[in-house]
Amino acid sequence: MKAPRFDYERPTTLESALELLGGNRDARVLAGGQSLGPLLNFRMTQPDLLVDISGLSELAETRDEGDAVVLGARVTHSAIEDGRVPDPSRGFLARIARGIAYRAVRNRGTLGGSLAHADPAADWVTVMALLDASLIVRGASGERRLPAASFVTGPLTTRLRTGELIVGLRIPKLSSQARTGYFKFNRKPGEFADAIGAVIDDPQRGVRRAVIGATEGAPFVIPDAAELLRSGSEAPISRAVTSAGFHAGTYEHRVHCAAIKRAVARLQ
Repeated sequence: MKAPRFDYERPTTLESALELLGGNRDARVLAGGQSLGPLLNFRMTQPDLLVDISGLSELAETRDEGDAVVLGARVTHSAIEDGRVPDPSRGFLARIARGIAYRAVRNRGTLGGSLAHADPAADWVTVMALLDASLIVRGASGERRLPAASFVTGPLTTRLRTGELIVGLRIPKLSSQARTGYFKFNRKPGEFADAIGAVIDDPQRGVRRAVIGATEGAPFVIPDAAELLRSGSEAPISRAVTSAGFHAGTYEHRVHCAAIKRAVARLQ
């Protein structure tokens, strides 16, 4: 199929982009287009206006804030994979980026675009919740920050308001003692995951968190995962997956249990 008819604007400043978005409730944002393009072609979304932000260089900027790094929303997956942007995660983000789709997709797909698309099976949705990142969003009423753990409210649904745009992400730095583990189950490389398990053990910062991803909605965050990380046994993992809404004995429960267990085994 082909995309429906829509108006197209390519603003040269962030202010003009926000003005366009605020003036049309049916506008959609185009950055890398790796998620939006298929939706347009399948006519799963039919916007009146497409606002192309790919020329806004300020949205690709990064900065170090001492205890955290801010990555612009237009930073691509490949930039993270290649280490071309500051890394607050001691290599964890690069490992995740390397497993996203294919290189051609990673060259164009953006961090902010993936989060705004809000597919529960997308890697960054789970990872940013694990790292306790904050999304920096801006609209006509100003700027606000939203915790990544609660940003996605359901499939393809977020806490963004009409006219708002993700401009960056603030990611806390991991300490030198931090270990991270990640596992996603997909039938072949490049596909979205059936289940994701993600864990972090950072004793210096007092952070022992786990996230069950690729759920039917928002990622399920376990703020205190000390027991799960300490034992690695089936019981606490099974309880956590049940709490995430997966019924014991089902395929979905088993595969999410396996994802968490393998994420713990991969802590490094």
